[in-house]
Amino acid sequence: MVIEHCMSRKAWDLPFLAEPGEVAALRRIVRTHLTLWGLPHLVEVAQTCVSELVANVITHVGTGTPTTLVVAMKGTHVRIEVHDPDGKALPTLVSATSASESGRGLALVTAMADRWGVIPTEKGKTTWCEIATELVRNDTHVDSPQVHRAEALLTLYGPSVPLSSSPTRLGLASWEEAAITLIADLLHWFRAHGQDPDTALDRAQTHFEADLHAAG
Repeated sequence: MVIEHCMSRKAWDLPFLAEPGEVAALRRIVRTHLTLWGLPHLVEVAQTCVSELVANVITHVGTGTPTTLVVAMKGTHVRIEVHDPDGKALPTLVSATSASESGRGLALVTAMADRWGVIPTEKGKTTWCEIATELVRNDTHVDSPQVHRAEALLTLYGPSVPLSSSPTRLGLASWEEAAITLIADLLHWFRAHGQDPDTALDRAQTHFEADLHAAG
C-alpha cells in the first residue's frame, strides 16, 4: 500500500512592511509552513530566497514598503512570490564580485532556486522563484524506503477507508492516531522483552536523525 494524496499544501500569503526587522519573522514562518508541508529539507533554501527577495525590496523600493509574501505549490515546485507596489524598479541579475555590496542577492537566488523571474502587475510587480522538491505530485509525501515500510505496517492499524480515497483532515487524523498506536505497541514489545522503552526511543531518534543527515 502507498498512502497517496495525503498532504494538503494550500497556498498562503502574508502582508508585511519591508523592513530589516521583519526578515527574521518571515524566515520563521517559512520554516513552520514548509515543515508542516513535510518539506523540512527545503527550509534553508527557501529562507535564503525569501531573505534576498525582501532585501531587494528594502534596498531598491524603500524601507517600510507595503509588501506581500506568497508561498504556494506550482506543480511539484515550491513557489515563493514577493509582491511590492513599484512596477518600475525591476530587479536584474548583475555580475557581482565577492567585494560587491549589492547585486549579490539575486545571484544567490539564481544559485539556490531552480528558476526565478519578475512579473509587472497593475499594482506593481511580483518577483518570484521556484524550488524543486522530491515529490511526484504536489499532494503526496516525499518518497523513501522508510516511509514505504511504515505504510505497510500501518495497514494493520489504519482505518477501514484508505487514506488515498479520503484525504480529509479527519482522515489524516485517523491515520496519525494509527501511527501513534503502532509506536505505543512497539514500546510495549520492548518492555515485554525486558528492554527500556525510553532507550528504544532514544535509539530510534538517533537513527532518524542519521537518516536525515545522510539525505542532506
